[in-house]
Amino acid sequence: MPLPDDHHLAPPPASPPATARRMLDLRDAVFAAWEARVRERVLPARALAHPILVDTLPAFYNNLVESVDPDAARVLAIDGTTMATEHGGERARITAYSHAALIEEYQIFRWAVFDVLHREHVVLDQAQMHAIHASIDAGIQEAVEGFSLVHSGLRERFAAALTHDLRGPLATTAMGLQLILASTDPKVIHTVAEKSLANVRRMSSMIEELLHTMAFHGGETLQLTLSDVAIGDVIAEAQADAVLLHGPRFVVTGSAVTGHWDRAALRRVLENLLGNAVKYGTPGTAITIDTQQVHGRLVLSVHNEGPPIPPEEQECIFQMYRRAEAARQHAPPGWGVGLPYVRAVAESHGGSVGLNTSAGHGTTFILDLPLDGRALDTAPTLEQLAPLRP
Repeated sequence: MPLPDDHHLAPPPASPPATARRMLDLRDAVFAAWEARVRERVLPARALAHPILVDTLPAFYNNLVESVDPDAARVLAIDGTTMATEHGGERARITAYSHAALIEEYQIFRWAVFDVLHREHVVLDQAQMHAIHASIDAGIQEAVEGFSLVHSGLRERFAAALTHDLRGPLATTAMGLQLILASTDPKVIHTVAEKSLANVRRMSSMIEELLHTMAFHGGETLQLTLSDVAIGDVIAEAQADAVLLHGPRFVVTGSAVTGHWDRAALRRVLENLLGNAVKYGTPGTAITIDTQQVHGRLVLSVHNEGPPIPPEEQECIFQMYRRAEAARQHAPPGWGVGLPYVRAVAESHGGSVGLNTSAGHGTTFILDLPLDGRALDTAPTLEQLAPLRP
């Protein structure tokens, strides 16, 4: 029960229009508090530039202010707008957010609004508090729906790309088997059988890579077969295959480095990095593979000339089912598992993969691994840590 002198403990409530004006005045303070806590608590938010992080939320906040003003026509912040849906879609398309991360940033947004208003002695009546809570709850629902729709589309495009990539070697294999059945020449049979077997191995490798990457993004580390590996030998094999496919544009520099890694996985990593450099680099320019040993670690880089990767796309290229916008618009068909697989291998070795990219200097992917993966093959990966919060 309120005390008789309660009105001495807090300032009287402001009129609704004044409350709305105060909320607008405090918008920057709300977003400063929100951004600080989001970067602290939501792991995928830490790497995002400020414009990408805030996205459409300032517009949502403006709508939220209208919802507390009885003179405005908007009852809830989502009325007559798709801002929350667009926000969820953006998070799905260009960030590493999960559903949980998306929901949490809205929960932090709710906290930031009420914390700043309380700190600044802005008193809300019951109807205004209800409008804010109901608006944010509805915003969460619409954002999650937008996020899910985009992910459904990404998975559909992924399935279509996978079908496209498997159809080629499968058709070639089927044709080869038909030639074998129709031929009596042992030499022809042997040649065609070798090509068919190579295509079967290619399809098997693609499926194995897919399964490994899916397991990694489900929170598992890859099951590695560790042995002594001279990285120069692995590079020489990958380079020879790449030269056969793309010509003599591959340059190897650096020093010899030996470590304890999964040889087959590193071979596949190099194939992916070289294929990526060919696909997105400037045609005909050199692609450089460099190895260095630094403080007990292997630093392997693959550099290509060409346009830089935009900041908002630099994380999504390592995520399952995603490809950078330029890749989707201009590149040959592909299912976008290569770079996620590279990250899976790197982190399962206790290492990492990153990139340097800028106009005029091209793009360099950098694989950074401890020399002895045996001591670190149980280290947690980003996918395992993502559900956790500091």
